[in-house]
Amino acid sequence: MFQRALICTDFTDGIYRLAQFGSSLAAGGFKSLVFVHCMSVESGPEIPRQDSTQLEPARQRLQELLRDAPDDIEVTIEVQLGRASDCILRLAKQHQTDVIFLGSPTRTLLEEKLFGSTTATLAEKTGVPMVILRPQLMSTYTTAELKLRCAHLFRYLLVPYDGTEGGKKIIQNIHRQVKNNPNSVLERVRLLWVIDDHVRRELRGDNPVEQAQQELDKIQAELAELNLVVNTTVVEGSPLEEIMKTAETYDIGAIAACSRNIDGILKWSSPSLTREILRCSWHPVLFFPN
Repeated sequence: MFQRALICTDFTDGIYRLAQFGSSLAAGGFKSLVFVHCMSVESGPEIPRQDSTQLEPARQRLQELLRDAPDDIEVTIEVQLGRASDCILRLAKQHQTDVIFLGSPTRTLLEEKLFGSTTATLAEKTGVPMVILRPQLMSTYTTAELKLRCAHLFRYLLVPYDGTEGGKKIIQNIHRQVKNNPNSVLERVRLLWVIDDHVRRELRGDNPVEQAQQELDKIQAELAELNLVVNTTVVEGSPLEEIMKTAETYDIGAIAACSRNIDGILKWSSPSLTREILRCSWHPVLFFPN
């Protein structure tokens, strides 16, 4: 689906290991990889200077990991001082990135509120899709497992869909990414509509399952025109639980999610299924911000 990736690591998240799998990422459709390490600085009145002696160890570490990168893929290393979110936003624009890789640990709402989150900040400020990976898994995958993961990350997507603008936006993004990329590796999409069983039955309509299936059938036909295999499922239950269960059952590569409102999905006072997926999912999450 994507060709130009910005891969961000702080060397504690396991994301740096992706530098060893350039060939697998190329097999996944990528033509350009930019590996980014942003070194934080203490806040103060002076603008921090780029000290090469301070930055060089991180640069050398990435260069060593990239020593076997294939010649048919463009690889760049960016090591800079500054706040991570600011560096990432600037470099994504500079390199015309079409997807950003980030490591983000699972967190409770309280933990995120207390300690902050680069992912949450970027979700509010960038329009570039993001792939959220769990450091715990990235650090424990064997080389063989990670090689396969890199090559197959975007071959099979789970798309939670419920007829809202957020769900429609995911479909629009997938359609655009596949249509604009002749080398897209996306093969299969599973559309999942969960009818929330916590919503009062009289508010769901007369035939909610049948109505949901009819709408999914229309989307299935649209995506099939892109030569994608599209499966549909309609279930009743807890949306988050059913999404996680489906991702596990059908061997999903990543879960697609999208911001639903321009004011930000990660506001503390506003409940959001997408926010919970970003916080809780152990599966990779492909997030499309506003």
